[in-house]
Amino acid sequence: MLHGVDVSSHQTAFDTDGLDFVFIKATEGRSYINPRLAGQAARARGAECVVGFYHVLWPGNVKEQAAYFVAGAPEKAGDLLAVDWETTGEGTRASNADKDRFIREVKRLRPNHRVLLYCNRSFWLNHDTTSYAGDGLWIADYVTAGKPRIEASWRIHQYTDRPLDKNVAAFSSRAALRAWAKG
Repeated sequence: MLHGVDVSSHQTAFDTDGLDFVFIKATEGRSYINPRLAGQAARARGAECVVGFYHVLWPGNVKEQAAYFVAGAPEKAGDLLAVDWETTGEGTRASNADKDRFIREVKRLRPNHRVLLYCNRSFWLNHDTTSYAGDGLWIADYVTAGKPRIEASWRIHQYTDRPLDKNVAAFSSRAALRAWAKG
């Protein structure tokens, strides 16, 4: 298993020792861009981590949100992209159809990038109706690392949020993850 973290603008500094990958919040809805994204990406790249960027999906305006995300996330070969599908800060959530359309639109806009679905176990089991996760499922379930309580295959497992969001990836090596990310 590989080890990684995901960060947002709240993590002004994070330790890259022992990390193989870092996901960075890039955008949310159609109005938020992470002001620390460039520095966070430089830190992860400097540590030779595989880098990914994620977008927090809001209900509606899916094509506009996808365009906003790809405009805000750096475009470098081998970077991963993900949609964060969960309850928003306003207590709403995008529909399953919005989630599916967003992933497909990002894949259309960035055809040479892997696009993943991030969601928690409850969303996967109770809100998802299509099991569509693009190129892979990134599941949040705060249990033993690498043992999420789902039957679906997954690529990344977020197993804790203390002291920050920690993840493992189901790849044999960083080189294997990098090769998969490049398609």
